[in-house]
Amino acid sequence: MNNTRMRRRKGAPFHHSPEAVTHARENAGLTQKALAEQCGFSFQLMCDIEAGRRNANPERLRAMARVIGCSVADLQPAKGVAQLDDEPPTATERKAS
Repeated sequence: MNNTRMRRRKGAPFHHSPEAVTHARENAGLTQKALAEQCGFSFQLMCDIEAGRRNANPERLRAMARVIGCSVADLQPAKGVAQLDDEPPTATERKAS
């Protein structure tokens, strides 16, 4: 499996809205550290996502939405990026594509 990191082109839109992530996390009563731990990524990454320094890829968005208890669309900007489904495709759906 190839794990090359895809960098976001400078000026390209984020997959998430930093303000929406912060708002949803606070409404759920979670700290950045607690959300990061429950999602399985670092506290520093969580800080960077909320500050708008790093992009939350679709897998991270789905993990955050599950932990927070909201839809993925609630964490995305209203326009500028393709809206994600709330659930990732199953293994059989990925093979069919």
